[in-house]
Amino acid sequence: MMRMKIILIGLPILFIVLLITIALQPADYKVVRSTAIAAPASTVFVHINDLRKFQNWSPWAKVDPNCKYSYEGPATGTGSAFSWQGDSKVGAGKMTITESRPHELVRARLDFYKPFAGVGEAEYTLKPDGDKTIFTWTMTGRKIFITKAIGMFISMDKMLGSQFETGLANLKSLAETSSVAAAQH
Repeated sequence: MMRMKIILIGLPILFIVLLITIALQPADYKVVRSTAIAAPASTVFVHINDLRKFQNWSPWAKVDPNCKYSYEGPATGTGSAFSWQGDSKVGAGKMTITESRPHELVRARLDFYKPFAGVGEAEYTLKPDGDKTIFTWTMTGRKIFITKAIGMFISMDKMLGSQFETGLANLKSLAETSSVAAAQH
């Protein structure tokens, strides 16, 4: 009887403590990865400023081959956007280029609808470094309650970092191949 009272009182207290702990987790996140690409910034820029080309190096494009894409706005640069509707691994959302500076920077707003609603920002920067370009991919945003709870077990950096690294390797391969092909013609 006493044990049952302890359980009946203790479980709600533990649940409340868990909810408070989750609520107090940091809301902001930032994931950053960089790579050196043996190609000029102008060659790399073409692959990031055109959202149709983004699908060629995106780490998520191959996760769900049946994902549906739609494009709107200009073909490249500021205002260009694409929406996706995929399986539970890629979810649904929209990416819109909000700033584009040739051979320097592309910034995009990310609206996530599924599996969790949220807003983020992606930034792709290009810095010439001799005969290479240092490409940096940054994503920032705010976590909602459920992603704060998930974040207690795996950080956004760990969750997205390896996907960013896959995307960077894909982009590096595409840009370096494009650069070699252009040099041969």
